Amino acid sequence: MTTEKIDNITVQTQANVYFGGKCISHGITFADGSKKSVGVILPASLTFNTGAAEIMECVGGACEYRLAGSDDWLLSRAGERFSVPAHSTFDIRVAAGCDAYHYICHFA
Repeated sequence: MTTEKIDNITVQTQANVYFGGKCISHGITFADGSKKSVGVILPASLTFNTGAAEIMECVGGACEYRLAGSDDWLLSRAGERFSVPAHSTFDIRVAAGCDAYHYICHFA
């Protein structure tokens, strides 16, 4: 099931802008102090580094991703998730002409 809204949060109003504007996100904090980010990735091919483990939830559009150490590109569409280990990297690509990839990044 795709997350459609998130209640009872504090939103970081200053956007995090990465890769020359190809990825834009906002940090959110819950009452218990846990954090997530909500954002979009425009058509591009990007490489991300992780500190904490992450679960990437697709809430709109689609992307292909490749985890560190793998040669395989996998598809993630709305309602799907993929996990990335801590202290790792992953590649993500959104094809030209496609809708932006809308996501929630759940930090583990």
